[in-house]
Amino acid sequence: MDIIVWLIVGGIIGWLASKIMRTDAQQGLFLNIVVGIVGAFLGGWLGGMLGVGGGDINQGDFSLSGLLMSLVGAVVLLAIVNMFRRGRVR
Repeated sequence: MDIIVWLIVGGIIGWLASKIMRTDAQQGLFLNIVVGIVGAFLGGWLGGMLGVGGGDINQGDFSLSGLLMSLVGAVVLLAIVNMFRRGRVR
C-alpha cells in the first residue's frame, strides 16, 4: 500500500514542479511520477547537505516540510534538465 501512496504523491509533486517550471506540456503521467520521486531524493539530499532537516516522501515523511523538500528537489531537477536541454533555465 505504501508504494501506491508513494507513486500518487510523487506524481502530484512532479506535476506541481512541472507547472512551476512550465514543462507540463512536455511530460506525461509517467514522467511526472519519475520527476516527483527522483526530485524527492534530490530534495532530501540537498536538505541534508544544507542542514535544513526534515525528510522527504522517500523517507516516509508526509509532513508539510517533507512535501516541500520533495517539491524543491523536483523543481531543481527540472531546472537542471532544462539547462542541459535548452542551455538555459526557464
